[in-house]
Amino acid sequence: MIATTDFRKGAKILFRDEPYMVVDYMHVKPGKGGAFVKTKMKNMITGLMHEETFRSGEKFPDPGLEYREMQYLYEDGGLYNFMDQESYEQVAFDKEQISEALDYLKEQTTFNIMYFKGRPIAVTPPMFMELEVRETPPGVKGDTAQGAGNKPATLETGLVVQVPLFVNEGDKVKVDTRDGKYIERVQK
Repeated sequence: MIATTDFRKGAKILFRDEPYMVVDYMHVKPGKGGAFVKTKMKNMITGLMHEETFRSGEKFPDPGLEYREMQYLYEDGGLYNFMDQESYEQVAFDKEQISEALDYLKEQTTFNIMYFKGRPIAVTPPMFMELEVRETPPGVKGDTAQGAGNKPATLETGLVVQVPLFVNEGDKVKVDTRDGKYIERVQK
């Protein structure tokens, strides 16, 4: 059981028979009456945001989420196919279900798949990914004098990130998938 006093950003609870993730919360202690917790939650199946107020100390069951490592195989007709490395079971997701991982889909990469009651509901990319730069303008010597130390680069998955001027087409860069930012150039 998860009590409202244990709420943290990212905490997962079972509310109205569906898994929710706490996005934001605020403990409120009014001068009169009991304390309560104002909570902003995201439904992990539909992706809809929901605001709710709970009494302080109210408890919720754990949603019983399972996580499996699966390899991304290919896209076919708007469905993105993943395979379990142990059982070789294949699962397909539509574009809406994998919206968070869409910019990082690279064949043969292992993703974390979340299951609720035996049904896959979400795809999470690895925290860091190494991706090849497909297109970027050349860095011109002297550009940094005006303070423009970055330039846009289109990566092999179609994601556009800001990279330093020394990064060229064909280079591999490490990207943080949580915020989509460049970390470093990877040596070959």
